[in-house]
Order: sequence, then C-alpha cells, then structure tokens
Amino acid sequence: MDIHANGVRRHVDSTDRDSVNAAHLTPAQVRVMHGVRSGMLNRQIAEDLGIAEATVKAHMTALMRKLNVRNRTQVAIMAQSLAELQ
Repeated sequence: MDIHANGVRRHVDSTDRDSVNAAHLTPAQVRVMHGVRSGMLNRQIAEDLGIAEATVKAHMTALMRKLNVRNRTQVAIMAQSLAELQ
C-alpha cells in the first residue's frame, strides 16, 4: 500500500463509525460502493446493477459528499474499512 493510501486509511480508521452510519447511504449507493471496493469501473458497475453509467456517477458524487471524501480511492478504502468492521 502506498503512502497516500496509508494516510487515507488512517483518516478512515479514525472516523467515528456513527458518523458513517449518519451518512444515510441509500441501498443503491451501498451497492455502488461495493462495486468500487471490488475495483470495478463505473461502466462495469452500471452493467452489473442494470443502471446507466450516468446514474453510477451520480451515486458516486453523492457517496463522496456524504462520506466527506474527495475521490474514488477514498471511497474504496472507506468501503474496505467498513467491511473489516463488520
């Protein structure tokens, strides 16, 4: 894992789990987040979920806003960290 990813992981690990729960993610946003965690591209997530790629992009924008992260990598790391907590 590179230095940037380690820094992001520390940020995510220090995030209060209640604040993540307070993000109120929709079921569709959770499915998109799982796709990102799996390393899928927007196009692949769209095909997998049977939705338009533009819809995946809209979900990603909402995810980043709700989770207070800035990019796809941070969404993936957040999703992985949340999976490890469960």
